[in-house]
Parts: sequence; C-alpha cells; structure tokens
Amino acid sequence: MSNFYEERATMIAAGDLQEFVPFGRDHCKHHPNALNLQLRQLQPASELWSSDGAAGLVGSLQEVTIHEKQKESWQLRRGGSEIGEVDYDEELYVAGNMVIWSKGSKSQALAVYKAFTVDSPVQQALWCDFIISQDKSEKAYSSAEVEKCICILQSSCINMHSIEGKDYIASLPFQVANVWPTKYGLLFERSSSSHEIPPGPPREPLPTMFSMLHPLDEITPLVCKSGSLFGSSRVQYVVDHAMKIVFLSTDPSIVMTYDTVQCLHSVWVLRRVKAEEENAVLKFSEQGGTPQNVAPSSSLTANLRSLSKGDSPVASPFQNYSSIHSQSRSTSSPSLHSRSPSISNMAALSRAHSPASGVHSFTGVQRFNLSSHHQSPRRHSISHSPDSNSNSSFLAPETEPIVPELCIDHLWTEAITNIREKNSQASKVFITSDLCGQKFLCFLVESQLQLRCVKFQESNDKTQLIFGSITNIQAKDAAPVEKIDTMLVLESSGNLVLYTGVVRVGKVFIPGLPAPSLTMSNAMPRPSTPLDSVSTPTPLSKLLGTLDEVVLLSPVPELRDSSKLHDSLYNEDCTFQQLGTYIHSIRDPVRNRVTLELSNGSMVRITLPEIATSELVQTCLQAIKFILPKEIAVQMLVKWYSVHSAPGGPSYHSEWNLFVICLMNMMGYNTDRLAWTRNFDFEGSLSPVIAPKKARPSETGSDEDWEYLLNSDYHQKVESHLLNRSLCLSPLEVSQIKDEDLSQNLSLDSSTLLFSHIPAMFFVLHLVYEELKLNTLMGEGIHSLVDLLVQLARDLKLEPYLDHYYRDYPTLVRTTGQVCTIDQGQTGFMHHPSFFTSEPPSIYQWVSSCLKGEEMPPYPYLPGICERSRLVVLSIALYILGDESSVCDESSHYLSRISVAPQKSQAEQEENRFSFRHSPSVSSLAERLVVWMANVGFTLRDLETLPFGIALPIRDAIYHCREQPAADWPEAVCLLIGRQDLSKQACEGNLPKGKSVLSSDVPSGTETEEEDDGMNDMNQEVMSLIWSEDLRVQDVRRLLQSAHPVRVNVVQYPELSDHEFIEEKENRLLQLCQRTMALPVGRGMFTLFSYHPVPTEPLPIPKLNLTGRAPPRNTTVDLNSGNIDVPPNMTSWASFHNGVAAGLKIAPASQIDSAWIVYNKPKHAELANEYAGFLMALGLNGHLTKLATLNIHDYLTKGHEMTSIGLLLGVSAAKLGTMDMSITRLLSIHIPALLPPTSTELDVPHNVQVAAVVGIGLVYQGTAHRHTAEVLLAEIGRPPGPEMEYCTDRESYSLAAGLALGMVCLGEGDTINVDVTCPGATLALAMIYLKTNNRSIADWLRAPDTMYLLDFVKPEFLLLRTLARCLILWDDILPNSKWVDSNVPQIIRENSISLSEIELPCSEDLNLETLSQAHVYIIAGACLSLGFRFAGSENLSAFNCLHKFAKDFMTYLSAPNASVTGPYNLETCLSVVLLSLAMVMAGSGNLKVLQLCRFLHMKTGGEMNYGFHLAHHMALGILFLGGGRYSLSTSNSSIAALLCALYPHFPAHSTDNRYHLQALRHLYVLAAEPRLLVPVDVDTNTPCYALLEVTYKGTQWYEQTKEELMAPTLLPELHLLKQIKVKGPRYWELLIDLSKGTQHLKSILSKDGVLYVKLRAGQLSYKDDPMGWQSLLAQTVANRNSEARAFKPETISAFTSDPALLSFAEYFCKPTVNMGQKQELLDLFSSVLYECVTQETPEMLPAYIAMDQAVRRLGRREMSETSELWQIKLVLEFFSSRSHQERLQTHPKRGLFMNSEFLPVVKCSIDNTLDQWLQAGGDVCLHAYLSGQPWEESQLSMLACFLVYHSVPAPRHLPSVGLEGSTSFAELLFKCKQLKMPVRALLRLAPLLLGNPQPMVM
Repeated sequence: MSNFYEERATMIAAGDLQEFVPFGRDHCKHHPNALNLQLRQLQPASELWSSDGAAGLVGSLQEVTIHEKQKESWQLRRGGSEIGEVDYDEELYVAGNMVIWSKGSKSQALAVYKAFTVDSPVQQALWCDFIISQDKSEKAYSSAEVEKCICILQSSCINMHSIEGKDYIASLPFQVANVWPTKYGLLFERSSSSHEIPPGPPREPLPTMFSMLHPLDEITPLVCKSGSLFGSSRVQYVVDHAMKIVFLSTDPSIVMTYDTVQCLHSVWVLRRVKAEEENAVLKFSEQGGTPQNVAPSSSLTANLRSLSKGDSPVASPFQNYSSIHSQSRSTSSPSLHSRSPSISNMAALSRAHSPASGVHSFTGVQRFNLSSHHQSPRRHSISHSPDSNSNSSFLAPETEPIVPELCIDHLWTEAITNIREKNSQASKVFITSDLCGQKFLCFLVESQLQLRCVKFQESNDKTQLIFGSITNIQAKDAAPVEKIDTMLVLESSGNLVLYTGVVRVGKVFIPGLPAPSLTMSNAMPRPSTPLDSVSTPTPLSKLLGTLDEVVLLSPVPELRDSSKLHDSLYNEDCTFQQLGTYIHSIRDPVRNRVTLELSNGSMVRITLPEIATSELVQTCLQAIKFILPKEIAVQMLVKWYSVHSAPGGPSYHSEWNLFVICLMNMMGYNTDRLAWTRNFDFEGSLSPVIAPKKARPSETGSDEDWEYLLNSDYHQKVESHLLNRSLCLSPLEVSQIKDEDLSQNLSLDSSTLLFSHIPAMFFVLHLVYEELKLNTLMGEGIHSLVDLLVQLARDLKLEPYLDHYYRDYPTLVRTTGQVCTIDQGQTGFMHHPSFFTSEPPSIYQWVSSCLKGEEMPPYPYLPGICERSRLVVLSIALYILGDESSVCDESSHYLSRISVAPQKSQAEQEENRFSFRHSPSVSSLAERLVVWMANVGFTLRDLETLPFGIALPIRDAIYHCREQPAADWPEAVCLLIGRQDLSKQACEGNLPKGKSVLSSDVPSGTETEEEDDGMNDMNQEVMSLIWSEDLRVQDVRRLLQSAHPVRVNVVQYPELSDHEFIEEKENRLLQLCQRTMALPVGRGMFTLFSYHPVPTEPLPIPKLNLTGRAPPRNTTVDLNSGNIDVPPNMTSWASFHNGVAAGLKIAPASQIDSAWIVYNKPKHAELANEYAGFLMALGLNGHLTKLATLNIHDYLTKGHEMTSIGLLLGVSAAKLGTMDMSITRLLSIHIPALLPPTSTELDVPHNVQVAAVVGIGLVYQGTAHRHTAEVLLAEIGRPPGPEMEYCTDRESYSLAAGLALGMVCLGEGDTINVDVTCPGATLALAMIYLKTNNRSIADWLRAPDTMYLLDFVKPEFLLLRTLARCLILWDDILPNSKWVDSNVPQIIRENSISLSEIELPCSEDLNLETLSQAHVYIIAGACLSLGFRFAGSENLSAFNCLHKFAKDFMTYLSAPNASVTGPYNLETCLSVVLLSLAMVMAGSGNLKVLQLCRFLHMKTGGEMNYGFHLAHHMALGILFLGGGRYSLSTSNSSIAALLCALYPHFPAHSTDNRYHLQALRHLYVLAAEPRLLVPVDVDTNTPCYALLEVTYKGTQWYEQTKEELMAPTLLPELHLLKQIKVKGPRYWELLIDLSKGTQHLKSILSKDGVLYVKLRAGQLSYKDDPMGWQSLLAQTVANRNSEARAFKPETISAFTSDPALLSFAEYFCKPTVNMGQKQELLDLFSSVLYECVTQETPEMLPAYIAMDQAVRRLGRREMSETSELWQIKLVLEFFSSRSHQERLQTHPKRGLFMNSEFLPVVKCSIDNTLDQWLQAGGDVCLHAYLSGQPWEESQLSMLACFLVYHSVPAPRHLPSVGLEGSTSFAELLFKCKQLKMPVRALLRLAPLLLGNPQPMVM
C-alpha cells in the first residue's frame, strides 16, 4: 500500500480567515437615535420607571451597572434567498435599546436590513416564525403560511415586527427570564423571583413556562407529560422552578432542560396539547378545589394575573406601553379589547398588590388577554367536557380557564452518576449529524470540559425519537459545521479538531494563526481582509496581546457569566501559563463558517472546506455512502476528507484524480504501479505556498522549528504528492518501472477498508454512469468515470460490462489493458450484493426495448441519487406503455430500489416483468405525464439537458398538451408545456387581489384642479378597444360631469328690465341645477370600481358646481345672490350622492385600512354630507368592514343625519346576509320597533329609521329569520300613531319595511298572508315569491278589470302590481310587445284612447283619464319586469321591444291629447322604460339607448324635475356601468337590490324623501358584477382582440348553442354557460370549462377580467390585420417544396419573438458570398427552421441539427462515442412505436411533431454508411468480434456504431443459440427470435453466420 496514507496526524486546512466584528456594533454608533438614547441613559432609572420603594432601587442599580459597559450580544443565522443558492449570514445584534438586523456575505456587502429602537433596554431579540392559520392542528403546520417576525423582549412587554410590516406588542403578565422560538410560536420562561412565597394549601404553584402561538393570541401555560415510576403518565402544568431550558430546536421539535436540583439534563418533545390532556389539566386543577367550591381553574388564572406583581420594577405591564400606543396600534394593544369594561386595567392590577388578596378577589378581574377582536372559538369547548365540574359552566366569562396550547412530553434523561458537580448545566447545546446522516444531540458541560453526544434517530413510523448512548469528548468548546455534517471541537490544549459524529477527522490548521504548540512573543502579520485594508494594518501581536496581558484579561468572553472564570482558569492552569491559548471559544456557526474568539477578545471568522466541489465527485461519494454500511462509510468519508482538505488542497480538475487514487487505495490497489493513475497530472499543486514563517528573537534554532517545517503546507504537499519519489528522489526507478509494468501483474491488497465491498461499489458507480448519460452537460465526467469502471470491470472479470463500455466509448475502452489480479482465495471475502446483475443495466437499452414493446426487467435505481433515471423510466412507462399506475405508487414495478437490506430473490423479481398494456385514453396520458413531471419538479431546463432521443417522448406529450391545455393547471405545468399565457394567468391567480395589469396608473397630480370631474381614472386602453369606432365615452363624460358651470342661455327681450333679466337667468339656472344635482348617481355608475387609491392621499372628490355661465360675455350666474328664493338644504342630498359616486370609484381589491377612512374625514362641516356618502360607498364595495367599531360609534354619536344614513346602509351592505349580531344591535337602536317596550324614547330622525330598516333587510337577506320578518310585517302597515304625528314621509318608512321584509324572505315563498295595500307590501310579496311562478299569489296582483274597481286603485300602484306579478311569474315573461300588451286588462285595452287621435270619444260611464293612466302604468310595469328578467343579457328581442315602447312614449308626450293622461305620468313611464332598456343593455354602451339619454338630457324645462333627471342619468350610468366592465346579475339578491335602487317613483325635488329614501338609489352596486373578459397579449402585455366561442347550456327555451364573440366583451351570466374557448387560428386555443365550477373564471373576472392569450407563430393580431390576409402562413401556402427555398430568414421575426430563434436565423441561415459547399447546409438549416416555426415546435431545432451532425460525423467515420447514434435510434423507434401509431390514428389532424421527410433520410444515410463499411472490410472485423478474436484498432469506432445501431447481441449470447451451424436464412431467423434481433440487422449478419461471405442479394 502506498505511503499516501501514512497515519500521520492529518491536518485540515481552513480557508478564508477574516477578522470578525459584529456589523451591528459599528452601525449602532451612527444610528440616528444613539444620541438621545445616551441622554436618556444619563437619567437615573427611577425617573425612567415609575417604580415604588425597594424594587425601584434595585432597578436603578441594575440600570447603572448595565451602562458602565454597554452589554451587547448577537446571533447569526443562514440567510436564505429565493433566487439561486446565495449563501450569506444574517446577524441580529442587540445593544442597549437597539436591535440591528443585518445581512451580508462574501459576495454582497454587508447592509442593515432593519434597525429597531425600543423604549427600554432590550433583554433579548430573536427570529421567530408564527403560523397564520385558523385551525391549529398539527397538520396545519406542514402547509400553513408563516409570518416571519423579529421578537424583541423588554422587561414588561415583547414587541413583534413581521417582515410584512405588521407590528404587535404584547404585554407580559410576569417577568420573563428567557424566550425561545419554537416551531409553533414563542416559549417563555418565567423568572422565579427569590421572594415568591410558596403558596398556601388552596393555591397551586404557578406555572414557570408559557407559550404564545401568535402575537394576537394569549400567553398560556405549558403542560408537561412525564412518565412516573409506575408507568402511568401524569399530566400537569410545568411548575418546577428547578427546571431550566437550555436548548430548544424547531426541527425536530424538542426541548432540553436542566434540573438544577438533581443536576440532570432531560429531553422533551414539544407538541400541540391533545384534547384529553387539556381536559385532564383543567380537571386536575378542579379536583384540588377550594373548600368554597369556586371553580379553582379560575384560581390559576387569577394567580397568573397577580403574578405580574412583586418582582417587577414596573408598576404594571400595561402602563408602559398601552398608554402610549393605544391610539396608534389599536389592533393589538391589550387595553382596548379587555373583556370586562367594568373594571379598568389599572384598578385590576393595583388590587393585585395587596398580599392578602385571596382567590376570590380575582374572579371579576380581567384576565390578561392578548387576543385580538375575535375571541377564537376553541376557548369555549372546555366547559362542555363531559366530566367537568358542574359549576364550571356557570363561570363568568372573565374567569374562563386559560387553555394550554403546547405540551412537553418526556423523551430521555441522562443517567445519574455518583459524583455530580452542582453547576454542570450545559452551556451550549446543538444538534449535529455525521457524514452518514446519523443525528447527535451534543451538549457542552463547561465545568467538566466535556462535550456529551447522544445519538438519536426517528422510529420507523416517524412518530417518536429514540435516544441512544452518551459519548463523552474532552472539549473546552464546540460548534456544529452543518454544511459538511461535522463539528468543530476546541480541546483544552487549544487545538481545534474536526469530528463527524463522534469520529475524529483531524486537526484544523488555520493559516495565519499559530499552531498552539508555539509560543507567541513575536509579531505576526495580521491577515488583511477587504474590510480593514483601508486602515493601516496593526501587527497581530497588538491584536493578540502579549502573554501577561492575556492572563490579566478574562479569557472568557463577556457573554458568559464571570462565575465560570475561575474554574476554567484552574483547569487549564498549566497549559495556559506555559503556552498561551489563542483560540478560546467558538461561536456563531453558519453553514461551514464559524467565528473563533481569541483570548484577547478579538475574533476571526473561518470557513471550512466542503467535502467535494466537483459535481461528479459529490455524486459518486453519495452513491458509495448509500451502499456501504454506516461505520465503513464514515471511515471512508473521513479519509477522503482529510486527503481532500489537506493544506494546499487540489484544484478543481485534479479533485477527481485525487478521488480515484484515494478510493482505489482504499480498495487495495497500488496506484503508484498502475499505469493510468500514475500519469495523473496534479497541475500546479506543487507550487510552494509557504506559510509566513515567524522570525524568532533568539538566533539559535530549536526542535520546534523542525516541527514547524514538517507541519508546513509545502512539506505536506511534497510528501503527499504521488510523484515525490518517482520524480525527485529516485529518477532511475521510474525508468525501470516503465519496462516492467506490463509484464508484471499487480495484485490487490485484501486487507484494506473497502476491499470486500468492491462489487457493490462497482455496481453503484455503474448506475451513476448510466445516470450521467442522461445529462448532456456531464460528458466530461462520464469520460473520467469510464476509466475507473473499466479498470474495476476488468479486475472483477465482468466481460458483459466491458462490452457495454466498449459499445458506448469505443475509443476510450481498449480491449486489452493492465489487469490487477485478485487472489482466488480472496474473492471469497468479496461481498457480492443481491442486487448485482451480471447483465449491465443500460437505460438506453431499457427505453429502446419499451419502444419496441419488448419485456424488460425492472431498472435498478438508487433513491436520491439516480433521480433522472427514475424519472425517465416512469415517464416512459406511463406514456409509452400506457400504465397510469406507474406514477401513482411509490414502489413501482418498473424500478427496483437498491437498498443495503437483502432483497427479494431473483425469481420473485422475474414475475414483475411487464408488457405493453393498451390504455383507454391515450390523450389523457400526455396530460397525466406532464402534470406528474411538473409535480416532481421537472422543469424545461432539465428537459433541455436530457439527450434528445430520451426527451422525445416527453416532448411529444408536451406538444399534445400545448394544443389543448386545461385552464386550471398550476403554473409549473403551464411553464413546462410552454404556454406562457397560462402560466402567467396561474401566477396572477395566486397573487393577492391587488392592482392588475390593466389598472390605469394615472398619477393623481397630472390633471389640473378644475379639470377633475371624477372620471379621470377610467381605463382608456380597454374602453378604446370596446368602443373603437366612435367617441361615445367622451360624450358620456360630458353628459355626466357636474364640476363645471352650466351654460345659461336666456334671450333678453326688449321689454325685460335688467333686474328681471337677472332673475330670469337665475330661475333658468335653478331649473338646470335640478339636472346637475341628479348627475352624481349616474357618474357613480359610470366610474364604478375603477380606481385604486393611494393610501397616503385622501380620495379626491370633485366638487358639485351649481353656478352657471351666461353667453355672450360668460358672466357668472349664481344662486346665492338672493334675487330668487332657493329651497333650503337644496344641495344636501346632491352632495351625498357626489360623495357616494367618489367612493364607488374605489375598487374592492384596493388596500384600505381603518386609518385611511378616518383620514379622509373633511375639515369643513359643509363637506359632511359628501363624507356621509363616501362612507356608504365604502360599505357597498366592502371596505367598511375594516372600520373599527370605535370609529363607527364616534360617527353615530355625532348625530349628523346624513352620516348616520350613509353609515348604517354602508355597514349593512358590507355585511349582506350575514346575520351579524353586532350590526343588528347597531341597527336596532335606530328602529323603535326592535327596541324593548320599556326602553327610553330615542328621537331618531325619520330618514335614519328608514335606512336602519333597509339595513336590517340587507343584513338578514335571504335568511327568512322569523322574528325579523314578523316585526317588519307589522311595520309595513303600522298606522301613524301618536309618535308619528309629525311625520309627513310615512310612505317611505312603509316602503322600506316592505323592501326589508322582501329581502329577509327573499325567494322563500313562505305563505305569509299580506293584505296588499301599498307599495311596500306589493314589493315584499314580489320578493318573497320571486321566480316561484306561484299562480295563486300572482292572481291577487292582477290589475282590476272593471271600471268600478279601477277607481279604487291609484294608477301608480298598478305599475308596482304588474311588476310584482311578472316577477313572481318569472318564467312567463317573453321579450315581445304582444306579451307586454297581454298584461293590460280587456276593459282598458278596448276603451283606451289612442293618443294620436284628435277628438276624444265621448263616453259617460267611463272615466277616460283613469283608463289611460292605468294603461300607461301597466305597460310601464310590464316593461320594467322585462328589464329585470333580461338584465345584463343584451337580449336583442327584449331590446327591440323596449326600444319600441320608449319611442312610443316619446311620441305620446308631444301628442295633442297628452293632457288626458297627464305629462307627469307619461314622463314617469318613459323614465321607467328607459331604465328597463338600460338594464337589458347594462355595460354595453349601446348607441341607440345613448341617443335617447342624450335627448332627454337636453330637456330641462316644463315637467322635467329632479327625479326624472335622476332616472335618465341613472339609465345612462347603467348603460356604461363601470366603464363597460360591469353588468347586472339576475340573482335573487341582485333583483332585491335593483328594486330598491330603481323604485319607479322618483323624487319631485332634491330634498324629497317622502316615498323613497334617495340613498337607496345606490344599492344597484350589490347587483353589479364584473363580466368583462379582456384578452391580454402575454408577450406585449397589452389588451388585444381575440375571438371567443361561448357555449350556452341548454334551457327550456333553447337548445345548447354556441355563439362567437370578439373579446374584449361582456360575458353572459356565468350560470348560463357551459364553456368558453379562445378560438384559433391566431391565438393558442384555451378552454375554460364551466361545468366543473365557475370559481376559476370568477377570479379572472374579479381581477379586471385579464385573460392572457398568446399569438401563434406567423400570425398578426386582429388590430394589425383585421381580415387575416397578411399572415405569413397565408402567403406561403401556395406550394410546399418551392416554399422552403422562398423562405427568407429575415421574415422570421413575424413568426416568433423567441430571441434564440431570431439569432439562429441571423447567424446560420443568412447566405454570404461564395458559399460553395455550405449552400446545401444553409438550405437545410433554413428549412429546418421554417419547419420548427410553422409547426410551433422550436424546441425540436437542436434535435434536428444534432441528428444531422451525427449522420455527417458517421459518414466521415469520426464517431468516437455512440451516444448520438443511440439517440437517433431511439427517435426512429419512437416514431415507429405502437403507442405513437395509435395516437396518430386517433388524432389524424394533429400537426406533425417531426418532419415526415426528415427521418427516412436520416435512416437511409446511416444504413448506407454502415453498409459501405461492412463491404469495405468491416465484415472481417465483425466476424472477429462475434467469434471473440482480437480485431484491428482502426475499426474500433465503426464496429461499435454498427453493433449499437443494429442491436447486435454480445458474442456471449450467440453460442447459446448455436448460430454458427445454421444452414439457411429461415433457420437463422427462427433462432434469432429469442435474441430479439431486428430482421434488418440479421440480413446484414447472415452472410457472416451462414459461412458464405457473399452479401445476400435480396
């Protein structure tokens, strides 16, 4: 064995020595807050804390000591980043009141990430992740989202700051000694004060450990479950003061504690408490109940509360924080949400001071409660436990017991030894794992200089941990090096030693620090680091200090308490005095970096080298480690590590050579004598890197110098170098070896470590080799590996393997070579594992057999190492063999997992062979494959590195899926199939609802002030696509703006005086203002949800401008001049509507919080109405739920009528249908009928009562709540009794009660008998029986059909009756005028006048006026019901029908005898019909309706009052609802909302609320739903046109139909649809199937309806090419062959935006001058490119070119490796495979995946080349191979190509069949059947085998 491995003390060289200073220390000095902190520190502590008596004095003393030397501490952790493997440290530094969190690494400079300054000294700061999930069960922890926080502990409270920016403060009810982060949240240890009196009998001891699972949860005591002597485990609170936590780990979740009395360490598992333990603890505390039988669990609670006293210098845990922060941080400050408002916190806590206070004084006291607004439901389950004490259920809510949440469960305690020092508490604990993954829990007992390591492992069922024995290592300090699975141990002698587990690896040599054996009086250059190169380098002697100083300084860092100082000094007394220990502790390990603290207090950070840097070595090591027994594996790895990491280690290239030599030495080879390893060139590793030698003051040398030389890098390098003897010391010997080496046989040394495992290692390395073949990037590695494998295969005499390697790499594998003999006697020691197969496993061969449909044994697989092989095998099994179960179960029968355990016998495995099974749905196989591959994390980059033949089936599946993907696939799948449109959609779908692509980012300051008409934020881009032909949007904007003065056109007649003229103008303005005031409602509709507010700016509300300008001089006309009488409060409702309109601009997805809502409150009282409207709007878009209850209360107490109306309606709309109790209480206060009879009479304004009643309807909508319904029913007909005497607007209250009743019983159809007397009841009935088609009810609502009865009904009510009747008979409504007329009773129809006639028919017994009024109202009612039935449907026949009636009514208005009916009635009916028309065409912006609205906008005189303007502009708003993005829904809830909003009695003037409360007009929002689908081009990210095909479900009126729409378009209601499809040919098809559920589409629509689409190659968008005549495909279809020539590479940019393809065209397809030979290649490339682009398979371009290159290389006979030939063979086999043929039959129309002309040509060329070779002497060579004789070297590669391409079996298979003796071809054919040899190969072999060498002529 070579002296490469002499057992000298191996040294490991650490790299990267850098001086370490915590970054925070420096930053602290410059932090802006440092100055005032210092000032504050000068004050005595007693002024800082309002403390009392002795406690205060103690406090101030502590303060002073702290400030003498500022206490600092820091911790480091690994900084993870999402992008790539950037590895850096994160530091959390604490000093004084500051916490500084910095990040940084070698590659990126250090930077402060966050700095926090708090009010009192920080006791501890830590990182902690909280789980934000509602169910806190164990399983929630694996998946739940985490809130990453920094927790800062102060004496009285703990601050938590999450990365998202949330801040929480929790008061601490006791003094905390320590906080630990756990997997579940925080764990607190209560500090036990010396003067805590042991509790008397009635009191239990108080818990010492508490947990807090989330900043908003309560602090709850910990439960402990320990096994007692008798085996029964006892569950109780953790109350033992002697138990201290020394360590806590999150994964595994364990706690290590130390018992200060017994001096023992124990380990516990930390987990969620189970229900039975919870009950046991609560019951347990009850059994020890007090004699008075108060439920004693309250005593625990009480004591916990009292606990915060006594030992704290702070008067109360609340005083310090909540008083300061209660305003700003209302979310979680405890004082705001205390549960018993009766006693203030201060009172409660000060009571706690009295020492005599017993248990009972606490029952009423507020428990310390850190929960947020919601009291989580799990708190209430305890009192119902079956065996709980009887009176526990009667506890007052304040004393409800505190339910424990975490439990520690005992696992292990160290053995008790006889001698126990008192202070043997572990000072440092960590978990480390050795190189083979065995885990150890190590704890350092400093007093005994011992590191104790306990091995532990998971039990087989993964439920518990099993602990093993303890191993003691002598150590002064230790730290884990997690990245390389080792730990650093500082021995008491001062040596740093590396261990893996408990196996010693070697000493660590740190260049630049002296070895501990040298004394250190002389100077040593300080290692210069980038950080300090600026300052002048101080000599290291100053840094390290001289020896005497060292003794004076404490050798223990300030962080450890000084009591340990003496022990450590005495223990190492001798070594310390003589040698001077330099390294004195180790801290802050991160990955493979660690800080060494030197004895003079300076620190250096070092990096330990990794196990291996090259990927190849890493993989091989992993495989070998996997297969060897653990102990041997560790030894092997330790040896390798010490060789690899020796000082001056190898460079990247020679690492493999080093590995081979190291491995072969361990197997027993003598690598110096082996020819190929002897020639390894360790380039550059002999360069003299000499460590700086220190000059000694004394001139004479000493032994130490010699030792130092021997330890130097250089010496070790020379010594360890392989060529040391052969080159330097004995050159003669070298030449002799050269002559001998071939003649003399080498033999293996069987005594070495790995000798017996050679076969197993050979096999796994072979599998690694097969795995690397599947990665095209690892070519170099395969070459290296083949050498090693060939050597081993030769020595193990494995002919099949040698043949296999020869066929793969003919030029590398010589047939002869140096063989090392293995003694026959020794082969017995070799362990041949059960999984070793004599036939070499070949992945290519396996795939090839599958494609041919032959049977194959399962493929062996190394879990975790050969992942690609597994993936390829399973995907082929799924896609080619059609076995869907192959990817479902873990233990697939296509793979045999290799394990060290003995396996099943061969026979059993044989049964597992499989054959091709026909699968029913082949197309779904592709989907299964793609989805599975994405799930296992396979990406496009992986696919690109697979060889093209192997990747082909996968690419084929991807191509399938790309054509018709499902719309709801996850993002990873869409990326894999190359549909960016879908992946972007999936990715946006996971984003929180925020701004989408389309939201317009118009900066708010661009427009000047006066221009703001409230419509600036509309999305112009989409609207210009929807209405591209005209400027109708600008027109609507002009009609709806109310911010500019109006034109007042009055002609001054000569007889008018100037004063009269001014009055005339002002009267005219007053008329116009009726219109202006009605505009905001419509504007709100138009701008609905179009704006995302900036949280730092108030919402801009455009002002309502009621002035005018009179031409020609543009003089201002104003109403306030006092010339005419203006109604008081005229503008109050108009301002309200203006506020609503502004508020409704805010999109529901915006980020809005309570503070912003309050921030918008106006300064001036006159804007209060607008703010009231703004509040209502926020309720309608759902943001009002964020407003704190406190603020709601504030607003209501102001007593401002409008604010109350807006707020009540808003809150109710936000809580629609929730039956929310708190809102119900809020509303009930305003409704006398819902108050108890004895309550105080509250003077609630009438309109507020109306709003509250409707609010009740909204909150209870659709719930059929019995009590509410009865009260509302009574309210409808309540006579105006004494309390309503003053009331004039009685009607609106009754109507509101009716509407509310209708909402509560919406569509329930309960038989509630209502006397139909008034509008409210009519509508209530309509809503209760909505869509029930209940004839009997509908018949009550029939219009009277006799004159007598007609006289009893107010004509207006007929409108409501007709409407109600039609809504009940929903399915009978038909969109034609015949149906509308059918609602009119016969008597009216016969006798009604036609308005166009001149004379009136005279008739005595008929009242013509009544008849004609009844007629128009009934028709209007029928039209309105038509509007409801077809709302938002854009139904053409409904539109035509309603448009006809609208025109009719306009003609009636100008007819001569309109006065009979009354213009007012006609105007009302016209408005109703116009609204119905707008409802049907909602959001569509229909031009004809717009013209009607515009015409009515211009009419301002005569009967046109405020109400009619309101109706007309609402119609205009609905027509352009939300800027064309919204439409109306016809769900029950929407109809109810629309009935409130469009109630067909319009106010007469702007303050008129008599019949209907104006605020209800805005409830239309509840019926609006986003239905606009906007295609967005995924490449340009701009909206575009795309053709959609919408399929309707069949209904009773029509069959299932398809309709084509050009998007962007409003979709029909989703419940009517079956599917939506983006149609080709321009865009990739995309199907959204609604039969599976509408959720996916709804989420798309709610995010601005963005649907990503992707243009196909060669297509232009509809905007650029409306007719589709310009696409490239259209031009080149003409003639297939000439077109390849005509294809100009320049035009490719129209086809594709892929930069790779563009540059390919640029560099490979552009012809240049005198091409010559290359012209043909150029044409080939051009046509290949054209093929790829037009068939949209650009990913096949590399495959085409690789195949072409391979064929050319074979033709030139230059093939040195056969992998490319294999790939071509696999491609050909795939296209001729059975599964592929079947797919072609099922989808004949599908595009070709590879050009059908290309493959036969390739096949033909290869055949030709190989046949030529056979004829030119190849047959001789082939014959030699088959008969096992040597053949000539020159033919090596071609022979291998022939063997591979024709699948010729190895010679060893041939004799078994006896081919040689065959006489005829038929016999040969028969014999070869079992060899699975293709016929075409046999045809070529037949001449050789049949013995007549003439080629057969076929």
